[in-house]
Amino acid sequence: MTTAEAAASTSPPGPAAVEVLLIGGGNMGSALLAGMIGSGEFAASELGVIELLEARRVELTETFPGVIVSADLVPCRSAILAVKPPDAVRAAVAARDAGATRVLSIAAGVRIDTLQAAVGGAVAVVRAMPNTPALVGSGAAAIAGGPTAGAADIEWATRILGSVGTVDELAEPLLDAFTGVAGSGPAYLFLVAEALIDAAVAEGIDRPVAERVVRQLLVGSARLLDRELDPVRLRAQVTSPGGTTAAGVAVFEERDLRGTVAAAVAAATARSRELA
Repeated sequence: MTTAEAAASTSPPGPAAVEVLLIGGGNMGSALLAGMIGSGEFAASELGVIELLEARRVELTETFPGVIVSADLVPCRSAILAVKPPDAVRAAVAARDAGATRVLSIAAGVRIDTLQAAVGGAVAVVRAMPNTPALVGSGAAAIAGGPTAGAADIEWATRILGSVGTVDELAEPLLDAFTGVAGSGPAYLFLVAEALIDAAVAEGIDRPVAERVVRQLLVGSARLLDRELDPVRLRAQVTSPGGTTAAGVAVFEERDLRGTVAAAVAAATARSRELA
């Protein structure tokens, strides 16, 4: 039985409703809990999480004292659907039955109209696409509101996702492109990290040293970009005419790095549309 099925099949217990019920206590769900509490936007006592696995419930209870952790449905005013895409509709129905008047879905590829049809017109639906750096509080997320979602619902979703990174509001069709860039983007950068490490080893650097150097390279470069904001200018600053960096960059240009990146984003975007 899935988390959503358990939630849907359980009658609401007696306690007062929590402000936000998280359906699904996996990695992304726990990241959101940590962010929401750590940011001060929500008190632990306002939050609940449904998780079927007993061992995981123990972990969540120990990590988030004060949060209601249960295998059963908890009455709520709003809910976050942090379940696998096939379980999203059942989780949405469970949230509505628990009393939620707004839901935020982070289930990849599940369209707003699908969720809206499941919960009815009285429940506001906001769809989001976060990425995995949210696990360390440095995520990038995009949100789109459904036909019944007002400004207050968008602000609510932004508060939640903003506790673990940046948030941009987009039209729903653009969430596929966002997925192709930011959702899949961490894998692209990790692939670059793998390639740089392998290249360093091929040039004679010991692998542990290569791994440490490349990790620091990416972390430091990201911080520099976050401060300076302009990748074109930063690249130019590093690339002295006729120097070592220019020689390396020339290879990327000759082999059409930009075209390869564009093709990868287009492929991921197309696949996101197919999965709907």
